[in-house]
Amino acid sequence: MSDTDTAAWAALLRVHAALVPLLDRELQAACGLQLAWYDVLLELNSAPDRRLSMTELGQKAVVSRTRASRVVDALAAAGLVVRESNPDDRRSAWATITEAGRQRLREAAPTYLAGIEKHFTSRMEKEEARAVAGALGKVLAAS
Repeated sequence: MSDTDTAAWAALLRVHAALVPLLDRELQAACGLQLAWYDVLLELNSAPDRRLSMTELGQKAVVSRTRASRVVDALAAAGLVVRESNPDDRRSAWATITEAGRQRLREAAPTYLAGIEKHFTSRMEKEEARAVAGALGKVLAAS
């Protein structure tokens, strides 16, 4: 393994550790919405029929599978998501975003997107951002 390999890995970890809490604080201050909540709502809103099984959500969301279930419980208590039993498999459940959840997502989106631009993409040239997205996409595709 080269120094470049470890430097790339360390940079990824440091950026993640620095920016995730920052974006979380900004979202909570502006919208009262945790970043983990935003992420789950975003995945549900983008899914077919605006719902995912808990297993699918755990695979897609940036939170762990265990945490995804807790986030869905909290979102359901807030009326932003409903949890529905899966008629084809009684052991699994669906999470579906509600209209109130879609509204909160729309309200929070400008803060989320501005935070990404301010703290991440504005720090690099467009070509660098494309390279980062492409390189990380390759890593995700292989995992």
